[in-house]
Amino acid sequence: MIKFKEYVKPKTLEEAYQILTEKNSRVIGGAAFLKLSNQEFDVAIDLIDANLDFIKDYPEKVEIGSMVTISAFEEHPALSTLYKGFLKNVAEKILSYQMRNIVTVGGTIFPKYGFSDLITALLALNTNVELYKNGKMPLEKFLETKIVKDILSKVEIMKENLKLAFEYVRNSEYDFSLLNVAVSNNEGKFKIAVGARPGIAQLAKSAAEFLSNNVITKENIEKAAEIASEELKFSDDLRATAEYRKKVCKALVKRALEEVTK
Repeated sequence: MIKFKEYVKPKTLEEAYQILTEKNSRVIGGAAFLKLSNQEFDVAIDLIDANLDFIKDYPEKVEIGSMVTISAFEEHPALSTLYKGFLKNVAEKILSYQMRNIVTVGGTIFPKYGFSDLITALLALNTNVELYKNGKMPLEKFLETKIVKDILSKVEIMKENLKLAFEYVRNSEYDFSLLNVAVSNNEGKFKIAVGARPGIAQLAKSAAEFLSNNVITKENIEKAAEIASEELKFSDDLRATAEYRKKVCKALVKRALEEVTK
């Protein structure tokens, strides 16, 4: 549960950032997941009026404002048709439709939730995030960087010639993933992202490099999946053990690689 004394809806990012840096405050735009943590602060900043609810389609990229809901994300033509519906396929399986009407893109990505299917999927693409203070950076760098007192304004997905696959394991349809995997094939150059380890999604770089530099065979796909399960770290939580996640990782990576190399 969260507790706060004051609730504000700034009209601009500048105003929101000023409040964020001058007071004991938190951004709560798209706050569906805040109940997962215990927080107490003075000012709750809602970005609903800060003009961040937009999706812009360009020839080379798609830009998504941080206040776009997951349901709007999955339904927008620029995203639902991109990469043969890959992003729509991922988004429409996130929790229930009622929750997707509340959860925002920024509210999912900025806190770096380990269970996020969306982060894993975007990590396998050429994705950038833009922060008010720290500027634009690749999603991978953002996930690895400790960000203090900043606001995510938008996400940028570059359009490339990719083959994509997404795999996951859950206990039930509306539960969080026990493990999720996204794989991209850019004309023989691979990215392998694994999330819900239960930590934040990471790229299996050694596995991707191995397959990118070798002939695509059944044996090499098997080897790449094994490398991925060995190079990443897995942990226990209430949903699954580290040992189980490691075994599932190998199976899901293999399945995804087989799909993108057909």
